[in-house]
Amino acid sequence: MNETELDTTFAALADPTRRAILTRLAAGEATVTELAAPFVMTQPAISKHLRVLERAGLVSRDPGTRRAPCRLEARPLKMAVDWLENYRDYWEESYQRLDALLRELTDEP
Repeated sequence: MNETELDTTFAALADPTRRAILTRLAAGEATVTELAAPFVMTQPAISKHLRVLERAGLVSRDPGTRRAPCRLEARPLKMAVDWLENYRDYWEESYQRLDALLRELTDEP
């Protein structure tokens, strides 16, 4: 994944409505009407969110079908997770240092 794709993925994930749409699509395909149902917003507003998700490659629809259901495309999510994995060692080392400090503090008389 190049920097632009990663930026687009994280920008799409920055909005809670878009994350909720992805959560819904993880359970299976859905139409725009079905995706809009739990939200207090118009279908055009949901469609705008879907366009952002489609540009990020996180959602797809069959072209040429007006009422085509939307489906989750998880590849960009995997690439974002892979990028975040680069920081796992940093956090593990930080927690290990914190654990060592807490042991020292609890062992002191």
